[in-house]
Amino acid sequence: MNEKEVQDAINYWIEIAKRDYDTMLALFGSGRYPESLFFGHIIIEKTIKGLVTKETREQPPYIHDLLRLAELAKLDLDNEKMDFLDMLNDFNIRARYPEHKLNLYKKCDKAFAEKNLEIIKELYNKLCLKLK
Repeated sequence: MNEKEVQDAINYWIEIAKRDYDTMLALFGSGRYPESLFFGHIIIEKTIKGLVTKETREQPPYIHDLLRLAELAKLDLDNEKMDFLDMLNDFNIRARYPEHKLNLYKKCDKAFAEKNLEIIKELYNKLCLKLK
């Protein structure tokens, strides 16, 4: 990819992550806590995909594994943040498949979602700074 294509791709990931960020907040505000965390996964995934593009100068792979994407982006995250990405991966899988949804709904009350959304917001802001 040339420089313009790289920047266009990064801008694409930034813009769609911003839109999904607003959706995450709206879902939380309406009491849809598991779904808000599912969108939390999506915004972190898209933001990291922007960083993968910046690092590799190629389109990121069609994967959803945040740990693998962080590796491709060469992110320097501490163990706590890597563990969080691993946990957040569960929301991508559990929110998609009916056999996992009931357990997710039981686990994901307002306090649980609120705590994790704060971490997502902090991580999102940190990752966005790396895209500038």
